[in-house]
Amino acid sequence: MTRPDFEKLEVYRLAEKLANQIWHIVQQWDCFAKDTIGKQIVRAADSVCANIAEGRGRYNYQDNRRFLKIARGSLYETINWLRLAYARKLLTDEQVSKFKPILDELPPKLNAYLNSIGNRE
Repeated sequence: MTRPDFEKLEVYRLAEKLANQIWHIVQQWDCFAKDTIGKQIVRAADSVCANIAEGRGRYNYQDNRRFLKIARGSLYETINWLRLAYARKLLTDEQVSKFKPILDELPPKLNAYLNSIGNRE
């Protein structure tokens, strides 16, 4: 079996980078923060790259588009949790400055990828 090609997608690599950054931040939180907002934010961030990968593995563009829409919803959920974590003083300005460029780049790239599906498959 060959390596899956989703790993070559820039949009996937950005989503994976964001998920890993969030994971490392949440690991440092206290038990209450981890158990409440931490689990939610990690699941949402992981869901972005997981759905990009799953959609890429589907046999037709309609399924791929459906999973990309789920990934986009998970990205928005991730942004929501990040906003709440920042408001609750769980994130420092330094931490935010590390993942903000990804959050600025990822939504338009995800939308562009979604719009391209079906045009070339």
